[in-house]
Amino acid sequence: MAASLTTMANATISPALPGLERLFADDPNAAMLTRLLVPAPSLSVALCAPLAGLVIDRYGRRLPLLAGVILFVIAGCAGLFLPNLPAIFASRLVLGVAVALIMTAQTALIGDYFTGNDRNALTGLQISARNFGGLIFISLAGWIAAISPRLPFAIYGLAAVFLPLMWKAIVDLPRRSPASDANPAGGGEWHSWAIPMLLLVFLQATTNMIFFVMPTQMSFFLEARGFESTVMTGAVLGILMLSGGGFALLYPRIQRATGYAGIFFLGYAAMALGFVLLVFAATTLLLFAAAAAIGAGYALVSPSFIALALNLTPQQYRGLSGGVLTASIFIGQFCSPLVSTPLIANHDYEGLFRGTALLLAAMAVAAGVTGGANWIRTRSAVSAD
Repeated sequence: MAASLTTMANATISPALPGLERLFADDPNAAMLTRLLVPAPSLSVALCAPLAGLVIDRYGRRLPLLAGVILFVIAGCAGLFLPNLPAIFASRLVLGVAVALIMTAQTALIGDYFTGNDRNALTGLQISARNFGGLIFISLAGWIAAISPRLPFAIYGLAAVFLPLMWKAIVDLPRRSPASDANPAGGGEWHSWAIPMLLLVFLQATTNMIFFVMPTQMSFFLEARGFESTVMTGAVLGILMLSGGGFALLYPRIQRATGYAGIFFLGYAAMALGFVLLVFAATTLLLFAAAAAIGAGYALVSPSFIALALNLTPQQYRGLSGGVLTASIFIGQFCSPLVSTPLIANHDYEGLFRGTALLLAAMAVAAGVTGGANWIRTRSAVSAD
Protein backbone atom coordinates (compact mmCIF):
# COMPACT_ATOMS: atom_id res chain seq x y z
CA MET A 1 0.00 0.00 0.00
CA ALA A 2 2.81 2.42 0.83
CA ALA A 3 4.53 1.65 -2.47
CA SER A 4 1.37 2.34 -4.48
CA LEU A 5 1.26 5.88 -3.08
CA THR A 6 4.62 6.81 -4.60
CA THR A 7 3.32 6.56 -8.17
CA MET A 8 0.09 8.29 -7.18
CA ALA A 9 2.10 11.23 -5.83
CA ASN A 10 3.52 12.31 -9.17
CA ALA A 11 1.81 10.83 -12.18
CA THR A 12 -1.86 10.77 -11.13
CA ILE A 13 -2.50 14.29 -12.40
CA SER A 14 -0.73 13.71 -15.75
CA PRO A 15 -3.97 13.35 -17.77
CA ALA A 16 -5.21 16.66 -16.33
CA LEU A 17 -2.20 18.75 -17.37
CA PRO A 18 -3.60 20.18 -20.64
CA GLY A 19 -6.87 21.01 -18.86
CA LEU A 20 -5.03 22.73 -16.01
CA GLU A 21 -3.00 24.73 -18.52
CA ARG A 22 -6.22 25.95 -20.13
CA LEU A 23 -7.88 26.59 -16.75
CA PHE A 24 -5.05 28.89 -15.69
CA ALA A 25 -4.30 30.32 -19.13
CA ASP A 26 -4.12 33.84 -17.71
CA ASP A 27 -0.93 32.90 -15.82
CA PRO A 28 2.04 33.86 -18.05
CA ASN A 29 4.01 30.89 -16.69
CA ALA A 30 1.18 28.38 -17.11
CA ALA A 31 2.98 26.24 -19.71
CA MET A 32 6.02 25.56 -17.52
CA LEU A 33 4.18 25.44 -14.20
CA THR A 34 1.70 22.81 -15.39
CA ARG A 35 4.55 20.62 -16.61
CA LEU A 36 6.31 21.03 -13.26
CA LEU A 37 3.25 19.97 -11.25
CA VAL A 38 3.99 16.30 -11.96
CA PRO A 39 7.64 16.29 -10.83
CA ALA A 40 7.24 19.05 -8.20
CA PRO A 41 7.08 16.55 -5.30
CA SER A 42 10.37 15.18 -6.55
CA LEU A 43 12.19 18.37 -5.57
CA SER A 44 11.02 18.10 -1.96
CA VAL A 45 11.80 14.39 -1.84
CA ALA A 46 15.30 15.01 -3.17
CA LEU A 47 15.92 17.60 -0.45
CA CYS A 48 14.15 15.86 2.44
CA ALA A 49 14.67 12.12 1.91
CA PRO A 50 18.24 11.94 3.30
CA LEU A 51 17.11 13.88 6.38
CA ALA A 52 14.08 11.58 6.68
CA GLY A 53 16.50 8.65 6.54
CA LEU A 54 18.50 9.99 9.47
CA VAL A 55 15.30 10.49 11.47
CA ILE A 56 14.14 6.95 10.66
CA ASP A 57 17.51 5.45 11.66
CA ARG A 58 17.32 7.27 15.00
CA TYR A 59 13.64 7.06 15.94
CA GLY A 60 12.24 4.04 14.06
CA ARG A 61 10.26 3.42 10.89
CA ARG A 62 6.60 3.21 12.01
CA LEU A 63 5.73 6.75 13.14
CA PRO A 64 7.42 8.52 10.18
CA LEU A 65 5.52 6.22 7.81
CA LEU A 66 2.15 6.97 9.43
CA ALA A 67 2.86 10.72 9.61
CA GLY A 68 3.84 10.69 5.95
CA VAL A 69 0.54 9.11 4.90
CA ILE A 70 -1.50 11.68 6.87
CA LEU A 71 0.44 14.56 5.29
CA PHE A 72 0.05 12.86 1.89
CA VAL A 73 -3.76 13.02 2.12
CA ILE A 74 -3.84 16.67 3.19
CA ALA A 75 -1.33 18.02 0.65
CA GLY A 76 -2.51 15.79 -2.19
CA CYS A 77 -6.15 16.87 -1.98
CA ALA A 78 -5.28 20.57 -1.66
CA GLY A 79 -5.32 21.05 -5.45
CA LEU A 80 -9.09 20.65 -5.38
CA PHE A 81 -9.49 24.05 -3.73
CA LEU A 82 -6.36 26.17 -4.19
CA PRO A 83 -6.97 29.25 -6.37
CA ASN A 84 -3.93 29.43 -8.66
CA LEU A 85 -1.02 27.48 -10.11
CA PRO A 86 1.69 28.82 -7.74
CA ALA A 87 -0.39 27.70 -4.74
CA ILE A 88 -0.99 24.28 -6.28
CA PHE A 89 2.73 24.02 -7.01
CA ALA A 90 3.48 24.79 -3.35
CA SER A 91 1.08 22.05 -2.21
CA ARG A 92 2.89 19.64 -4.49
CA LEU A 93 6.16 20.53 -2.76
CA VAL A 94 4.58 19.69 0.62
CA LEU A 95 3.35 16.42 -0.89
CA GLY A 96 6.99 15.59 -1.60
CA VAL A 97 7.84 15.80 2.10
CA ALA A 98 5.16 13.16 2.75
CA VAL A 99 6.55 10.94 0.00
CA ALA A 100 10.07 11.24 1.42
CA LEU A 101 8.87 9.88 4.76
CA ILE A 102 6.81 7.09 3.16
CA MET A 103 9.39 5.80 0.69
CA THR A 104 12.36 5.98 3.04
CA ALA A 105 10.49 4.16 5.80
CA GLN A 106 9.17 1.41 3.54
CA THR A 107 12.61 0.73 2.01
CA ALA A 108 14.16 0.45 5.48
CA LEU A 109 11.32 -1.86 6.59
CA ILE A 110 11.94 -4.22 3.66
CA GLY A 111 15.59 -4.39 4.72
CA ASP A 112 14.56 -5.06 8.33
CA TYR A 113 11.91 -7.69 7.60
CA PHE A 114 13.57 -9.73 4.82
CA THR A 115 16.95 -11.09 3.70
CA GLY A 116 18.40 -12.90 0.67
CA ASN A 117 16.02 -14.10 -2.04
CA ASP A 118 13.04 -13.03 0.06
CA ARG A 119 14.35 -9.48 0.03
CA ASN A 120 14.81 -9.59 -3.77
CA ALA A 121 11.26 -10.87 -4.14
CA LEU A 122 9.94 -8.04 -1.96
CA THR A 123 11.75 -5.39 -3.99
CA GLY A 124 10.03 -6.81 -7.09
CA LEU A 125 6.67 -6.73 -5.31
CA GLN A 126 7.34 -3.15 -4.25
CA ILE A 127 7.83 -2.04 -7.87
CA SER A 128 4.81 -4.11 -8.92
CA ALA A 129 2.68 -2.34 -6.30
CA ARG A 130 3.86 1.03 -7.61
CA ASN A 131 2.89 0.07 -11.14
CA PHE A 132 -0.48 -1.53 -10.40
CA GLY A 133 -1.29 1.39 -8.12
CA GLY A 134 -0.34 3.71 -10.95
CA LEU A 135 -2.52 1.74 -13.37
CA ILE A 136 -5.57 2.18 -11.15
CA PHE A 137 -4.97 5.78 -10.15
CA ILE A 138 -3.84 7.12 -13.54
CA SER A 139 -6.61 5.34 -15.43
CA LEU A 140 -9.16 6.74 -12.98
CA ALA A 141 -7.61 10.19 -13.36
CA GLY A 142 -7.88 9.94 -17.15
CA TRP A 143 -11.64 9.46 -16.88
CA ILE A 144 -12.41 12.09 -14.27
CA ALA A 145 -10.06 14.71 -15.79
CA ALA A 146 -12.48 14.80 -18.72
CA ILE A 147 -15.09 16.13 -16.26
CA SER A 148 -12.81 18.65 -14.51
CA PRO A 149 -9.01 19.02 -14.44
CA ARG A 150 -9.21 19.51 -10.66
CA LEU A 151 -10.92 16.20 -9.90
CA PRO A 152 -7.78 13.99 -10.10
CA PHE A 153 -6.53 15.69 -6.91
CA ALA A 154 -9.38 13.96 -5.03
CA ILE A 155 -7.73 10.59 -5.71
CA TYR A 156 -5.07 11.38 -3.10
CA GLY A 157 -7.76 11.07 -0.45
CA LEU A 158 -7.85 7.30 -1.03
CA ALA A 159 -4.64 7.02 1.00
CA ALA A 160 -6.70 7.65 4.14
CA VAL A 161 -8.22 4.18 3.70
CA PHE A 162 -4.75 2.64 4.15
CA LEU A 163 -4.04 4.25 7.52
CA PRO A 164 -5.92 1.85 9.85
CA LEU A 165 -4.27 -1.19 8.25
CA MET A 166 -0.81 0.38 8.41
CA TRP A 167 -1.37 1.37 12.03
CA LYS A 168 -2.15 -2.26 12.90
CA ALA A 169 0.38 -4.09 10.71
CA ILE A 170 3.57 -2.02 10.73
CA VAL A 171 5.88 -2.52 13.72
CA ASP A 172 9.46 -1.56 14.44
CA LEU A 173 11.64 -4.63 14.91
CA PRO A 174 14.39 -4.79 17.55
CA ARG A 175 17.78 -3.80 16.21
CA ARG A 176 19.90 -6.81 15.31
CA SER A 177 23.59 -7.10 15.96
CA PRO A 178 25.85 -6.77 12.91
CA ALA A 179 26.76 -10.46 13.18
CA SER A 180 23.11 -11.48 12.73
CA ASP A 181 22.56 -9.24 9.76
CA ALA A 182 22.74 -10.98 6.39
CA ASN A 183 24.07 -7.80 4.86
CA PRO A 184 27.48 -8.49 3.31
CA ALA A 185 28.67 -5.01 4.21
CA GLY A 186 28.10 -5.86 7.85
CA GLY A 187 29.52 -3.20 10.09
CA GLY A 188 32.47 -2.46 7.82
CA GLU A 189 34.07 0.87 7.01
CA TRP A 190 31.83 3.42 5.31
CA HIS A 191 33.87 3.43 2.09
CA SER A 192 33.18 -0.29 1.57
CA TRP A 193 29.56 0.55 0.74
CA ALA A 194 29.37 4.34 0.26
CA ILE A 195 31.25 4.46 -3.06
CA PRO A 196 29.16 1.69 -4.71
CA MET A 197 26.07 3.45 -3.32
CA LEU A 198 27.07 6.68 -5.09
CA LEU A 199 27.30 4.79 -8.38
CA LEU A 200 23.84 3.30 -7.78
CA VAL A 201 22.47 6.75 -6.95
CA PHE A 202 23.79 8.26 -10.19
CA LEU A 203 22.52 5.40 -12.36
CA GLN A 204 19.09 5.41 -10.72
CA ALA A 205 18.74 9.18 -11.13
CA THR A 206 19.57 8.89 -14.83
CA THR A 207 17.15 6.00 -15.30
CA ASN A 208 14.30 7.90 -13.67
CA MET A 209 15.03 11.08 -15.61
CA ILE A 210 14.61 9.05 -18.80
CA PHE A 211 11.52 7.16 -17.66
CA PHE A 212 9.72 10.28 -16.47
CA VAL A 213 9.58 11.63 -20.00
CA MET A 214 6.46 9.46 -20.25
CA PRO A 215 4.20 11.01 -17.57
CA THR A 216 5.48 14.57 -18.05
CA GLN A 217 5.39 14.78 -21.86
CA MET A 218 3.00 12.07 -23.04
CA SER A 219 -0.20 14.16 -22.89
CA PHE A 220 1.44 16.93 -24.93
CA PHE A 221 2.95 14.44 -27.40
CA LEU A 222 -0.45 12.85 -27.96
CA GLU A 223 -2.04 16.25 -28.56
CA ALA A 224 0.69 17.03 -31.11
CA ARG A 225 -0.07 13.73 -32.85
CA GLY A 226 -3.81 14.44 -32.97
CA PHE A 227 -4.92 12.42 -29.93
CA GLU A 228 -6.69 15.10 -27.92
CA SER A 229 -8.54 12.89 -25.43
CA THR A 230 -7.42 12.82 -21.81
CA VAL A 231 -8.71 9.25 -21.78
CA MET A 232 -6.02 8.34 -24.36
CA THR A 233 -3.29 9.71 -22.10
CA GLY A 234 -4.67 7.69 -19.22
CA ALA A 235 -4.78 4.58 -21.40
CA VAL A 236 -1.16 4.89 -22.58
CA LEU A 237 0.13 5.51 -19.06
CA GLY A 238 -2.10 2.69 -17.82
CA ILE A 239 -0.43 0.29 -20.28
CA LEU A 240 2.93 1.57 -19.04
CA MET A 241 2.00 0.69 -15.46
CA LEU A 242 0.28 -2.62 -16.32
CA SER A 243 3.34 -3.87 -18.19
CA GLY A 244 5.63 -2.70 -15.41
CA GLY A 245 3.53 -4.35 -12.73
CA GLY A 246 3.51 -7.68 -14.55
CA PHE A 247 7.25 -7.75 -15.24
CA ALA A 248 8.10 -6.65 -11.71
CA LEU A 249 6.35 -9.80 -10.47
CA LEU A 250 8.74 -11.81 -12.66
CA TYR A 251 11.79 -9.93 -11.39
CA PRO A 252 13.02 -12.50 -8.80
CA ARG A 253 12.95 -15.35 -11.32
CA ILE A 254 14.66 -13.34 -14.09
CA GLN A 255 17.26 -11.95 -11.68
CA ARG A 256 18.22 -15.41 -10.47
CA ALA A 257 18.59 -16.57 -14.08
CA THR A 258 20.58 -13.63 -15.46
CA GLY A 259 22.23 -11.92 -12.47
CA TYR A 260 22.15 -8.18 -11.93
CA ALA A 261 24.16 -7.30 -15.06
CA GLY A 262 21.86 -9.43 -17.20
CA ILE A 263 18.72 -7.84 -15.86
CA PHE A 264 20.12 -4.33 -16.45
CA PHE A 265 20.90 -5.36 -20.03
CA LEU A 266 17.38 -6.66 -20.63
CA GLY A 267 15.73 -3.69 -18.93
CA TYR A 268 17.63 -0.96 -20.75
CA ALA A 269 17.28 -2.77 -24.08
CA ALA A 270 13.50 -2.95 -23.63
CA MET A 271 13.31 0.76 -22.76
CA ALA A 272 15.41 1.62 -25.83
CA LEU A 273 13.02 -0.38 -28.02
CA GLY A 274 10.07 1.48 -26.53
CA PHE A 275 11.49 4.91 -27.36
CA VAL A 276 12.32 3.76 -30.90
CA LEU A 277 8.68 2.72 -31.32
CA LEU A 278 7.52 6.15 -30.12
CA VAL A 279 9.40 7.75 -33.03
CA PHE A 280 7.12 5.86 -35.42
CA ALA A 281 4.00 5.80 -33.23
CA ALA A 282 1.31 6.89 -35.68
CA THR A 283 -1.21 4.31 -34.48
CA THR A 284 -2.73 3.37 -31.14
CA LEU A 285 -1.18 -0.12 -31.36
CA LEU A 286 2.37 1.27 -31.67
CA LEU A 287 1.75 3.69 -28.82
CA PHE A 288 0.62 0.86 -26.58
CA ALA A 289 3.57 -1.34 -27.66
CA ALA A 290 6.04 1.47 -26.90
CA ALA A 291 4.52 2.09 -23.48
CA ALA A 292 4.56 -1.64 -22.70
CA ALA A 293 8.25 -1.97 -23.61
CA ILE A 294 9.28 1.09 -21.57
CA GLY A 295 7.21 -0.04 -18.58
CA ALA A 296 8.65 -3.56 -18.72
CA GLY A 297 12.24 -2.35 -18.94
CA TYR A 298 11.87 0.12 -16.10
CA ALA A 299 10.21 -2.52 -13.91
CA LEU A 300 13.13 -4.89 -14.46
CA VAL A 301 15.90 -2.46 -13.52
CA SER A 302 14.19 -0.62 -10.64
CA PRO A 303 14.10 -3.46 -8.05
CA SER A 304 17.81 -4.05 -8.58
CA PHE A 305 18.69 -0.60 -7.25
CA ILE A 306 16.79 -1.28 -4.02
CA ALA A 307 18.09 -4.83 -3.62
CA LEU A 308 21.71 -3.87 -4.27
CA ALA A 309 21.49 -0.91 -1.89
CA LEU A 310 20.00 -3.01 0.93
CA ASN A 311 22.61 -5.72 0.35
CA LEU A 312 25.41 -3.15 0.54
CA THR A 313 24.30 -1.11 3.55
CA PRO A 314 24.70 -2.03 7.24
CA GLN A 315 21.43 -2.13 9.18
CA GLN A 316 22.23 0.94 11.25
CA TYR A 317 22.46 3.04 8.06
CA ARG A 318 19.50 1.56 6.20
CA GLY A 319 17.32 4.63 6.72
CA LEU A 320 20.03 6.93 5.36
CA SER A 321 20.67 4.56 2.45
CA GLY A 322 16.97 4.41 1.66
CA GLY A 323 16.74 8.19 1.90
CA VAL A 324 19.62 8.80 -0.49
CA LEU A 325 18.30 6.21 -2.91
CA THR A 326 14.83 7.76 -2.72
CA ALA A 327 16.30 11.20 -3.33
CA SER A 328 18.04 9.95 -6.48
CA ILE A 329 14.74 8.73 -7.92
CA PHE A 330 13.11 12.09 -7.50
CA ILE A 331 16.10 14.17 -8.55
CA GLY A 332 15.89 12.33 -11.86
CA GLN A 333 12.14 12.88 -12.06
CA PHE A 334 12.39 16.59 -11.30
CA CYS A 335 15.16 17.11 -13.85
CA SER A 336 13.25 15.23 -16.54
CA PRO A 337 11.01 18.05 -17.84
CA LEU A 338 13.79 20.61 -17.33
CA VAL A 339 15.94 18.60 -19.75
CA SER A 340 13.29 17.22 -22.11
CA THR A 341 11.23 20.40 -22.69
CA PRO A 342 14.12 22.40 -24.25
CA LEU A 343 15.14 19.34 -26.29
CA ILE A 344 11.60 19.06 -27.64
CA ALA A 345 11.61 22.78 -28.51
CA ASN A 346 14.87 22.40 -30.45
CA HIS A 347 14.56 18.88 -31.91
CA ASP A 348 10.84 18.00 -31.66
CA TYR A 349 9.55 14.84 -29.97
CA GLU A 350 11.16 12.55 -32.55
CA GLY A 351 14.62 13.97 -31.84
CA LEU A 352 14.13 13.51 -28.10
CA PHE A 353 12.98 9.92 -28.51
CA ARG A 354 15.84 9.02 -30.89
CA GLY A 355 18.48 10.46 -28.57
CA THR A 356 16.94 8.74 -25.56
CA ALA A 357 16.88 5.40 -27.38
CA LEU A 358 20.57 5.74 -28.27
CA LEU A 359 21.50 6.55 -24.65
CA LEU A 360 19.54 3.55 -23.36
CA ALA A 361 21.12 1.29 -25.97
CA ALA A 362 24.57 2.40 -24.80
CA MET A 363 23.59 1.65 -21.19
CA ALA A 364 22.36 -1.80 -22.23
CA VAL A 365 25.63 -2.52 -24.04
CA ALA A 366 27.63 -1.42 -20.98
CA ALA A 367 25.58 -3.76 -18.77
CA GLY A 368 26.04 -6.60 -21.25
CA VAL A 369 29.80 -6.08 -21.41
CA THR A 370 29.99 -6.00 -17.61
CA GLY A 371 27.96 -9.20 -17.35
CA GLY A 372 30.08 -10.90 -19.98
CA ALA A 373 33.31 -9.89 -18.25
CA ASN A 374 31.98 -11.22 -14.94
CA TRP A 375 30.99 -14.51 -16.60
CA ILE A 376 34.44 -14.92 -18.19
CA ARG A 377 36.14 -14.12 -14.87
CA THR A 378 33.96 -16.66 -13.06
CA ARG A 379 34.60 -19.36 -15.67
CA SER A 380 38.34 -18.69 -15.53
CA ALA A 381 38.32 -19.03 -11.75
CA VAL A 382 36.40 -22.31 -11.97
CA SER A 383 38.81 -23.65 -14.59
CA ALA A 384 41.80 -22.68 -12.46
CA ASP A 385 40.35 -24.52 -9.49
